[in-house]
Amino acid sequence: MTLFRLDASIRAEGSVSRAVADTVQSAWRAEHPDARVIHRDLGLDPLPSTTWATALGAGMTPAENRTAGQNEALATAATLADELVAADAFLLAIPLYNYAIPHHVKLWIDTLITTPAFAPGGPSAIAGRPAVLVTVRGGGYGPGTPREGWDHNTPYLRRVFADMWGLDLSIVETELTLAEANPAMAELRPLAAQLLQAAHTTAEEQGQNLAKRVLSAAR
Repeated sequence: MTLFRLDASIRAEGSVSRAVADTVQSAWRAEHPDARVIHRDLGLDPLPSTTWATALGAGMTPAENRTAGQNEALATAATLADELVAADAFLLAIPLYNYAIPHHVKLWIDTLITTPAFAPGGPSAIAGRPAVLVTVRGGGYGPGTPREGWDHNTPYLRRVFADMWGLDLSIVETELTLAEANPAMAELRPLAAQLLQAAHTTAEEQGQNLAKRVLSAAR
């Protein structure tokens, strides 16, 4: 069994998305202790900003005319695709940044789309495989809140991972994660703590379910 894990938080310490994803992975490991984990950390080791544009241009250039930079970008794109194709299940930890998808995750997705395995309109190379998306939000974005509808991260990721790539996607989410650090949110701290605990509980359940779904798919 192979699990692909993606982290996107720019924080090495104190990251809620990493901590909740750790809970998912621990539950997965309890079921598959010898499983291989492919880890791609875009938050701490982002792709070069020119990767997507260079790979896209290379795809429109005859092979004999490609530059060294274009060949390198194509090789990077192929490596990213191979990481996903090699996995039986997926753990994707992607926080909301400035109301939207982190730019380094968007670059990763755009680069993958330049490869045959993930080209728009074609069959997805990972369709039907199980995945858990962990996403966290610093503020409150639920129904009735002042920023309802401002989360442009989760809907986009659902479109890509579930609708475009065909993953069997489950989502673990929590919000108000900035309450402890923001004095203006002090009165929300008890609720934030409840939401975080609930997220870890759900994460453990989803890690167990992820392991079971892989076994079911393998039968």
